Amino acid sequence: MISPWLIAALAGGVIIVGLAVYAGSLLARLRQQTQFRQQAIAKRNDRILESVRVIAKAVKEDQCNLSEGAIRLTNLLNALQFDQPRNFAEDYPGLYDLYDRVKELPTHEARKQLKRNERMRQDLQRAGHEGELEATIKIEVERLATMELPGR
Repeated sequence: MISPWLIAALAGGVIIVGLAVYAGSLLARLRQQTQFRQQAIAKRNDRILESVRVIAKAVKEDQCNLSEGAIRLTNLLNALQFDQPRNFAEDYPGLYDLYDRVKELPTHEARKQLKRNERMRQDLQRAGHEGELEATIKIEVERLATMELPGR
């Protein structure tokens, strides 16, 4: 006759092996999902970085005005994902300063709704900010035009 303790031990062993196999499969899936997520983030960062380079070159070559470039570039830089957060405002203070100065100014339809003299006042204000920060921004977009992501 088989002892009840032996049956219990065998049943316990089968349960433990089953749980170990299940845990192993869950860990394998987690590793696979993590790898897929990292690849997706890298691909997204590459697309964003390509846009950053194109816009930076356009600003550098005066094909895009400084205010529009600052708005686009700061938003793109902020969209990049890293393991450790980066403070691009420290790396590109001119762009972020201009962005902070013009981000509240109306655009598109809201701008069209303004009276002509108000649009002109805002254009002069924007031009003043751009003139003040142009030298710094030109240096920064030069660096952004050839920017590489860390770890590449």
